[in-house]
Amino acid sequence: MFRVLPILLLFLGTVPAFAARDEIAGPVSAEIIKVIDGDTLLVAATPWPQQTMEVYVRIRGIDAPEIHSRCPEIRKAATEARQALERMIAGIPSIRLTDISGDKYFGRILANVRLSDGRDPARDLLGDGLVRAYDGGRKPPVSCAGE
Repeated sequence: MFRVLPILLLFLGTVPAFAARDEIAGPVSAEIIKVIDGDTLLVAATPWPQQTMEVYVRIRGIDAPEIHSRCPEIRKAATEARQALERMIAGIPSIRLTDISGDKYFGRILANVRLSDGRDPARDLLGDGLVRAYDGGRKPPVSCAGE
């Protein structure tokens, strides 16, 4: 499987630090290409001048409802979270990624995200009740009201 974090680390020239802590402090500048869901973005990250790579970023500290849930209520909540994130980033030219690490599947990276206007999307989405706090542990089971 393609491992994004080691490549990002190579761009930053911090491979020895990777072995010690599996994390890049950042900041790394990025432009948002697309909102995937309420807690994931596709970005064009620029870890080094004139070096850009597309990478999926899971926003650290939150978990959004799943877009592909079988439950209509969960899908609706997921759509609301994604739309809120889309509104939040509308007109935002860039973001900054910090505390970057691989997520548990290495299909994306995990990072703190700060918008160029200073806002923290994780904090704002949590404050609006659209996502729940998440520390990377086991997720509690979610039940559907109709089941």
